Amino acid sequence: MTSSIKRVSIPKNGVDYRGKVVLAPMVRSGELPSRLLALHYGADLVWGPETIDKSMIGTAKRPNPKSSTIDYTRTPSNSSKALGFAARESHIYRLHPVRESKRLIFQIGTSSPSTAVEAAKLIAPHVAGIDVNAGCPKSFSTSGGMGAALLQKPDHLALILSALVKEVGDVFEIGISVKIRLLETAVKTEALVRKLCGTGITGLTIHCRTTPMRPRERAIRDQLRMITDICRSEGVASVMNGDVKNKDEALQLMREFGADGAMIATAAEANPSSFRTSEEGGLLPWREVVHEYIKTALEVDNKWGNTKFTLGQLTPGKSEVYRKITGSKSYIEVCEALELEQLYGRAREVDERLGLIQRLDDTAVGRAKNKNKSAQAASGRLSAERPMEVETRRLLSERGVDPFIVTV
Repeated sequence: MTSSIKRVSIPKNGVDYRGKVVLAPMVRSGELPSRLLALHYGADLVWGPETIDKSMIGTAKRPNPKSSTIDYTRTPSNSSKALGFAARESHIYRLHPVRESKRLIFQIGTSSPSTAVEAAKLIAPHVAGIDVNAGCPKSFSTSGGMGAALLQKPDHLALILSALVKEVGDVFEIGISVKIRLLETAVKTEALVRKLCGTGITGLTIHCRTTPMRPRERAIRDQLRMITDICRSEGVASVMNGDVKNKDEALQLMREFGADGAMIATAAEANPSSFRTSEEGGLLPWREVVHEYIKTALEVDNKWGNTKFTLGQLTPGKSEVYRKITGSKSYIEVCEALELEQLYGRAREVDERLGLIQRLDDTAVGRAKNKNKSAQAASGRLSAERPMEVETRRLLSERGVDPFIVTV
């Protein structure tokens, strides 16, 4: 008689993390075009950037016909309006319901079961899962009791996960998961993992570093087998994260440590074609990836600031075109720098929609005005100086000195 393997059931609208190589959640590098590009190159799932629950609460959900996206936006505060600032909406989150939603995991930053549930309900109909960030070591997260701060309050973290499972996962039929870091000892890590696996989550990601460790420090995998064994015994999918360079290595590490899935982070930030196996051709040249990224960013009207940042990550710093790209102020400028003539038309349209053309025009006008003011000021100085020269001559003449023979 064979014993069946325990497995937490995957909800109808959710997704199983088993056998998946996925894009890790990354601030700025995990926005919509980066996620779509990762999927294009072979990522099985994509995590969006951590989004704080309170920033989602109160947003307006707007279908965007131009980019075929769903945008969660927020209008300026009353204080901004009182000061006379333009009432320009800020985008909190953007997703593509056709190209990614069935493979998108929304990562939430939270310290409260109630606000986590309130925020998650807003986006739950459009994603395959909600993931709680319990591993971010940055002060902006931990100071608010979020991220890695939750590792020191395992009971409270378990309450957050249980609330999300009951009030969001069960209601919208999607999975709830959590991403954690290693604790100070293997004993503490084991106790934490067992507690979290008992909340009804479908997946657990372990970032193989402790909270104080920085990305440049090598990942620690000593506890990984223990963690994956616990998850398997509890029927929860385990995903490993930390120093995974490409899909081939991800699959090899999954076999070696018994992980159900693996995340690629910084390697995908530098070149998302890292999701291609060697059989599929492996890494593509950076110019080809940059071309595809710009095309994708234009398709979804991505914010220029984020596009420029991402291009800085994708382009080798020593390349001749790097300085041109980082100095660009619009899509058309970067397309011209890369000689992507086939994208010129679309670039101009998006620049106009994003207000980049007007900003460039305003900058040019401002420079012209400053130049004119400088010219006027210089002219004024010259005009002021000339009477003094005349006065000087008059005074010299009055003293009986010929001004034309004065030497210095």
